[in-house]
Amino acid sequence: MKLITIVGARPQFIKAAAVSRAISQYNQKYPTHAIREIIVHTGQHYDPNMSDVFFAQMQIPQPNYHLGIGSFSHGAMTGRMLEKIEEVILKEKPDTVLVYGDTNSTLAGALAAVKLHIPVAHVEAGLRSFNMRMPEEVNRVLTDQISNWLFCPTETAVRNLKREGILESGQSLVSNVGDVMYDAALFYKKIAQPTKAIASLIKELDESFYLATVHRAENTDDPIKLSNTIDALETISKTTPVVLPLHPRTNKLLSSQHISYIRLIEPVGYFDMITLLSKCNGVFTDSGGLQKEAYFFHKPCITLRDQTEWVELVEQGCNVLVGADREKIIEAENNLINLKEITHNNYSNYLYGQGNSANKVIDQLIKNS
Repeated sequence: MKLITIVGARPQFIKAAAVSRAISQYNQKYPTHAIREIIVHTGQHYDPNMSDVFFAQMQIPQPNYHLGIGSFSHGAMTGRMLEKIEEVILKEKPDTVLVYGDTNSTLAGALAAVKLHIPVAHVEAGLRSFNMRMPEEVNRVLTDQISNWLFCPTETAVRNLKREGILESGQSLVSNVGDVMYDAALFYKKIAQPTKAIASLIKELDESFYLATVHRAENTDDPIKLSNTIDALETISKTTPVVLPLHPRTNKLLSSQHISYIRLIEPVGYFDMITLLSKCNGVFTDSGGLQKEAYFFHKPCITLRDQTEWVELVEQGCNVLVGADREKIIEAENNLINLKEITHNNYSNYLYGQGNSANKVIDQLIKNS
């Protein structure tokens, strides 16, 4: 079997790394039936730190193709990716195209494949925020509609696909394999070493701080929402420091905001991020992935959004949605001790599998190819 894996953003590389390790394990076990994986990096998220050192440190295979498509409008970006990915598919003639998550790279990869009659496998299928104003929601809904294998991270995701008629269509194989990001978290936390700067910061704060991220356009592009969020984090920081790795988009928009207490730092790599996660008291975020990772590290999460794809975390009481409401953010922080206890007690429910999701993905592809 020849697979083309499409990735474009750092979270996708981490997910793909888990599956690539499973492929390597399979090939060692069955060398005469080896899977050949071709990795295509669209370049959607350009990061100067995404270098040979990054790939070596994280044991991620080097991309076979780097398309170099950077930041454009959604339509222009997706169109350029579609054209370039199609060229790779025509050249490589894969048996399956594998896509991850909900980025423009995901949709472009799926579209390019299906138009050339190549089966599509979607890892992290079935997630829904039910907010079609989010580009990610559009990408994931359309990708699910044209995928042949839909690898869901949760039972909630399976139910979403059932409601949309995909489960009964007979044209797609839907399965709950768990979350490959959990596989990655278990693997990398054993080998992660922080940079000196992050290790020094954690020591300075005496391991008593919150970790925050603010980057979604729904928050950063609305001056009132951004101001409310930052003001709440400033208030909280007066008693417990909030460490905020600053996304470039957010940094530009904060020029008029007076910040005295929040500990603003440069964007961090994955090892630094999971180190901060492992040491923090709790998380404030509008990121989808970080909500899950907070749970993986037994940390309560306050989500700066009105909806989440990870509804089971809210249902279990490990995550609370507060939007960009200043008073709700501060109130949630006041209740964080209760949230932390609930998160700890519910961690053993295995909401996202048991760390073998990538192996299940490969088993399903082999079995049903």
